[in-house]
Amino acid sequence: MSNIKKQILIGTLLVFLSALVYTIHYFIFRDAHHLFIYLKGDIAFVFLEVLMVTLIIEKILYDREKKKMMKKLNMVIGAFFSEVGTNILKSFAKIDNHIHDNILYFQEHSKPDKFNEFIQKLKENEFIVDIDKMQWDILKKMLSEKRDFMLRLLENPSLLEHDKFTDVLWATFHLTEELESRDSLDGLPKEDYMHLAGDVHRVYSKLSPQWIEYMKHLQTDYPHLFSLALRLNPFNPESSAIVKE
Repeated sequence: MSNIKKQILIGTLLVFLSALVYTIHYFIFRDAHHLFIYLKGDIAFVFLEVLMVTLIIEKILYDREKKKMMKKLNMVIGAFFSEVGTNILKSFAKIDNHIHDNILYFQEHSKPDKFNEFIQKLKENEFIVDIDKMQWDILKKMLSEKRDFMLRLLENPSLLEHDKFTDVLWATFHLTEELESRDSLDGLPKEDYMHLAGDVHRVYSKLSPQWIEYMKHLQTDYPHLFSLALRLNPFNPESSAIVKE
């Protein structure tokens, strides 16, 4: 309420100062005719000023601010992949019988179009893992250890600017809760394994495109980080941090 009163006070003061200046102008020159001509011209120009400020300048400032926000957000996304995201993708891709050979094998100097091509190919992938090969206890341990980390990420207000990554976090956190809610992951009914497989599918299908987008960002802004992330490609079963020819 105090802010509204402050704005009203400032607005009233500005109107008063404007009227005062016009009054002084009249008493000095005694020419109301030209005074109202200029006043009418100034009022007419107000609409152009509104156009300039709201549709052009404000848009430029908004885009600049959004770019800064996305840069900060990409740091959060990078922390997620470093801590847990890459390992999740690696464990899922390893038992995905439907993923195409070389679907996500790209080079350090791949062009931006290559990333878009991979995203398109990902849409064709079914993201179905072989639940008989899934190491549920290892997955549960990995996610449980990162539970607090993911909770802290969800508290980050900048995530409001990135709905897709927020969905990834929620899907991953839900899978974590599902696994932690079971005392044992051995000998569960087939229907329960199918339910867990559905949760895995949700995480896998949402996380994979985000990894491509993140790699695209690294290649542009942080080539040295991109080099390491490329060598740790979770979709490459032979990935290794060791630099080879």
